[in-house]
Formats: sequence, C-alpha cells, structure tokens
Amino acid sequence: MITIFYAGLLAILYVGLTLFVAEGRFKHRVGLGDGGIPALTQRIRVHANFAEYVPFALLLIYMVDNSDYSPILVHTLGILLVTGRVLHIWGILSTPNTSFGRMVGTCVTMFVFMICAVLLIWKFLILRMTGL
Repeated sequence: MITIFYAGLLAILYVGLTLFVAEGRFKHRVGLGDGGIPALTQRIRVHANFAEYVPFALLLIYMVDNSDYSPILVHTLGILLVTGRVLHIWGILSTPNTSFGRMVGTCVTMFVFMICAVLLIWKFLILRMTGL
C-alpha cells in the first residue's frame, strides 16, 4: 500500500510535465514533433523519459511492497525514485548536454531498478527453497 503514495506524487509530477510540454507547444506553435526548437525538444524529452521509466519502476516497487519487505525499505525506494526523477528533470532542463542532475538522476533510478530486481529474485528463490 505504500507504493500508492509515491504513485500519486509521481502522477502529479507527470501532469505538471504534460502541461509544461503543452505550454511549450502553444508558445512555439508546434502541434506535433519539436519544430526543430531545442527548448521544446528538452521539454518533450523530459516528459517522454519520465513516461519511459516511472511506470516500470513503480511496478517493481509495488511488487517489493507486496512481498513482505520492510515498509522503511519500500519508502526508501519510493523516495529514491522521486528524487532521481526530479534530479533528472532538473538536469535535462538546465542544459541540453550531459549534466550532474541528469547523470545522478539516471544513476539513482537505475539503482532503484537494480535493488528491486535483486529483492524480487531473492524473494522468489526463498519461496522456492521453502516450498511456499
């Protein structure tokens, strides 16, 4: 049940990113694509990257949440995911080049993926060995 809190936070952030892209499209009068405008490309990529990574990360955290792991661990994963995504957004919007925020945000997000993967595989193996 803890995951639903982070899903809610990230949904609000996603709506904000969607409105941010829509505002950029309106400002530059571009209905589809990026119109060759770098600032709009950044907005679109921030939104798309969020949409590419967050749903799967939330699914993984949800599975950890429902696998009898510590609530503190689940909160930690949720906090890390939100922090990683905010850093990534800040990093992409601050410069079109590689940035500290983008790099750290990506690493934190991948860390969440890996921790969830290991925890879920571990839980599966333990259940198999105990015959549950």
